[in-house]
Amino acid sequence: MKILFASNEIAPFSKAGGLADVMGSLPKYLEKDAEIAMFTPLHGFIDKEKYGIKELPNSDLWITFGWQPQKFNLFMGKLPGTDINVFFVKNDWYFSCFQEVYPKWLDTRYEHERYVAFSLAIMEYAKLLNFRADIIHANDWHTAMLPLYLHSNYKFDEFWSKTKCVFEIHNLAYQGVWLNDIIDFANMRKDIVYNEWGCEHYGRVNWMKGAINYADKIIVVSPTYAREILTGEYGEGMDYTLRGCTQKIAGILNGIDYDVYNPKKDKNIAKNYDVKSLDKKEENKKALCEYFGLKYNPDRPLFGFVSRLVEQKGVDLIRDMENELKNLDADFVFLGSGDRSYENLFIWLSNNTNNIRAYVGFDAKLANLIYAGSDFFLMPSKFEPCGLSQLIAMRYGSLPVVRATGGLEDTVTGYPLDNSTGFKFWGYNGWDMLNAIKTALWVYQDKYVFNAMRKSAMEADFSWKKSAAEYLKLYKELVK
Repeated sequence: MKILFASNEIAPFSKAGGLADVMGSLPKYLEKDAEIAMFTPLHGFIDKEKYGIKELPNSDLWITFGWQPQKFNLFMGKLPGTDINVFFVKNDWYFSCFQEVYPKWLDTRYEHERYVAFSLAIMEYAKLLNFRADIIHANDWHTAMLPLYLHSNYKFDEFWSKTKCVFEIHNLAYQGVWLNDIIDFANMRKDIVYNEWGCEHYGRVNWMKGAINYADKIIVVSPTYAREILTGEYGEGMDYTLRGCTQKIAGILNGIDYDVYNPKKDKNIAKNYDVKSLDKKEENKKALCEYFGLKYNPDRPLFGFVSRLVEQKGVDLIRDMENELKNLDADFVFLGSGDRSYENLFIWLSNNTNNIRAYVGFDAKLANLIYAGSDFFLMPSKFEPCGLSQLIAMRYGSLPVVRATGGLEDTVTGYPLDNSTGFKFWGYNGWDMLNAIKTALWVYQDKYVFNAMRKSAMEADFSWKKSAAEYLKLYKELVK
C-alpha cells in the first residue's frame, strides 16, 4: 500500500502547531506496513543543510495558473529516524520567500493562491515520480484542494484512477473561504466543483467543504470533537454538511512521540527524571523560577501555559480572572504569541504582578522546561480538536487543568475519579476555571494524592502505537 501525505508543516522541518507534530510522528508508525511519500512546501527558514535536503535532478516544473506561469523545483530529504522520503516543493513566489509557516498580514487572495499552487504541484510531481498512491492523506484547508482535483481535473486520469482520498480535520475553525474566481486560477472545472454538493458555501468557495464532500473518509482528531462538530455550537457553520457525511467520519485520537517527549532523555530541561525519580523534577521547577525571576518555594505550586494566544485557547478567561489569579498563593508562567491584545495582556501582567510571568514569542527549549518545571498545566480552551500540550504535560508529570471539550475530554481523567490525571471544568467562564485551579491548589497540599496523580499522568499511554493502528485499519478498508 502506498500513502501520500500532504501537509503545510512537518516537524522537525517546519512547525507552527500540532499539525506538524502529527505529521512528524504518525508516518513513523506506518512505515512497516506502507510505502510512504510526504509532500510539504520548502519554506524559506527550513535548514536544508542540517536535514540533508537536496534538490532532485531535472525537477523543473512549470504550471500556469490563470495567466501566470510558476516555476517549481523539488527537493528531497528523510524524515529523521526513518527511511521515509519527504519531498519539499520549492516556489520562490509563494513559499521560499517567507521565514514563517503562516506569515502574518498576507492578502487573502494570495494566501489561497499559495495552497492551490502547492496542491496542484503535488499532483504533478507524484506523477513525475511515478508514486501511484493508493491513499492521499490531506490535512486541513491548506491541502483541501487535493480531493477536488481528484474529483475534477484527474477524475479520468488513469494514473489516479484507483486512488482514494482521506481528509483530516485538525481544526474546523479554519476552512479556506474566498471568492469563486479562485477556481479559475486553480484550473479547476467550475461546473463540476462549484455547487452545493461541492465547494460552494453561501456564494463563496470553501475548500474545506469541498474536501468534506469529495473525500472518501474524513478523520477528526478526537472522538469527542468528531461528535461536537456535528452541532451548531462547534460546527463553525459546517455542521449541516458534516451531518450529511456522518458515515464517512472517524474520530481518531492523536498521540505524541514518546521518543521526542521524554523527561528521562530530554536535553532541553535542567534535570532528567522519570516516574520513579519524581523528586528530580523539582530541579526543573527551580530552574524555571530562576528563568522567570520568581522566588522558588517547594510549598508553592507553579502553573504553566504554552499556547498560541488566540481566543480558541481560552485566554479571555485568564483576562477575566486576572485579579483573582494574581492574589492566589501560586505562581504562573506563560509562553506564547498570537493576538496582539493577548500579548499585551501578558506583558502587562508580567510587569505588574508578583506571581505572573510571561515570555511573548515561542522557544521550544523553554516550552519543554515549562512542561518539566510546572506542577500544573493550564488549558482553558473554548474548543480543542485534540490538543497535544496536555499529553506532553502529563508525560512530564505536570497535571493539566482543562475545560472538558474535544480531545481534552478524551484524554484527561478528572479528579477525584480513580487514576485521576488532571482537573476539569465544563462551563466556559472564568469562575469555573478559577474553581478548578483552586481544587488543584487544595490537592497540592496533600502530597500523597498529588504524587499519585502525577504518577498516573506519567504512566498514561498516549503514544502513537494505538492510534496508528486505527489509521492503518481505515486505510486498508478504503483500499479494499
